[in-house]
Amino acid sequence: MATTGFWPVRGRLKEVIDYANNPDKTTAKEYLDEDLYTAIRYVENDDKTDQTMFVSGINCSKHNAYNEMIAVKRRFGERGKNIAYHGFQSFAPGEVTPEEAHSIGKETARKMWGAKYQVVVTTHLNTDNIHNHFVVNSVSFKTGKKFRNGIGDRLELRKISDAICAERNKLVIQGNKFYSNKKAYWVEKSGKLTHRDMLRKDVDEALSQSCSFREIEYYLKTLGYKFERDFYYDHPSVYAEGWKRAVRISSLGEKYSKENIHKRCIENQRKPDLYTFVTPAWKRRPLLVLERDKYISGWDDTIIVLFELFIELLKICIVGNTHEYDNRPVSPMMRAEMRKLDRYIEEYNLLCDNNLNSPKKLLDFQENLSFRISELEQERYALRLKLRRVKTPEEDTALKEQCKEITKKITPLRKEYKIAMRIEEHIPKIKALLDAERNIEMKRNNLNKNKERGKER
Repeated sequence: MATTGFWPVRGRLKEVIDYANNPDKTTAKEYLDEDLYTAIRYVENDDKTDQTMFVSGINCSKHNAYNEMIAVKRRFGERGKNIAYHGFQSFAPGEVTPEEAHSIGKETARKMWGAKYQVVVTTHLNTDNIHNHFVVNSVSFKTGKKFRNGIGDRLELRKISDAICAERNKLVIQGNKFYSNKKAYWVEKSGKLTHRDMLRKDVDEALSQSCSFREIEYYLKTLGYKFERDFYYDHPSVYAEGWKRAVRISSLGEKYSKENIHKRCIENQRKPDLYTFVTPAWKRRPLLVLERDKYISGWDDTIIVLFELFIELLKICIVGNTHEYDNRPVSPMMRAEMRKLDRYIEEYNLLCDNNLNSPKKLLDFQENLSFRISELEQERYALRLKLRRVKTPEEDTALKEQCKEITKKITPLRKEYKIAMRIEEHIPKIKALLDAERNIEMKRNNLNKNKERGKER
């Protein structure tokens, strides 16, 4: 099975081509002897013979690829930030021989870019996973237009690679998920939800309770989403506060296409329990309930209470801590923060342990930590100066032990200082998130009241 990747290169074109052509990576010891290794080193020179193993050029010479790519750029007057694109195609250990991998790589490059762009294809053997590298000129030698790297191109590369592997009876990863960025990959890798995952859950909830496009729109709006394009368009898209861009509902999966959503609505119209439109439950207002209980209990409005409220809401977001399905925060921004629950709990514990219930106390705590750390660092620095002038091994050992003891004292203080600084940064953010959640919950209550008044009339 082959995995693929593709990204732009900003810098010097020669460096990326030199990396791809590195014979230390394209040559494994079991495939050559000393004479062959010397020959491969020799043919790195553009003026020498064509003997390099596992390096090929498509629409350019493998020995003169750099100069030919630069010539195309100069011909059309195109440079820009992205001077090239770098891709890879990696195989499972023992799945292919170097010759097979290189052949698959060349065929993949021809089908993907061969009609318009210059490509250098190399096969690296320096890891257990034999893998190909592609260096693609950012400017077309035919049209002079720059390559526009989008999500569709990376999906197409994977599709072509899978098709070629299948033709050659190699394994193909089934149902492998595409990640548009590294952050989304690592969030999901850690077992947490991305904002797309949360949107998918909310759309599922809306679909289970709606019989028309308009009802779906209303349901999602009451959950804190806004429509950039509604269902009047072929590809409706939504966004929430804090998102960089809107997300197409159809991009969440095949069953979320407009056609399939319409079929689901028709099916729902046959369900007796959905004859009347169901809005998100009234009891879905945990912040208002918590705040009511807080003021009834007579709590002070302090930083500690602020964090306590916020953490309680985040805990409600987690399915395992949810007693009632509907009683959870509405705001997608709030639910997105549950990924950082451990960090917020760490900050809350520091506040409680040191009774830091006001911004002034937090600032004094930071200054005190900074002063203590500075004193210990100066003391350790003085010991390190003495180490330069030690005369006996015993004295050297004693001074080093003293330095280690001071370091042990500094480490926890630095950790506390880092957490305290993080708290200062998070206070305005938490207030903004709570304000947004409060506004959405109050708005939902008004929407539901108005809807019920309309029914009574």
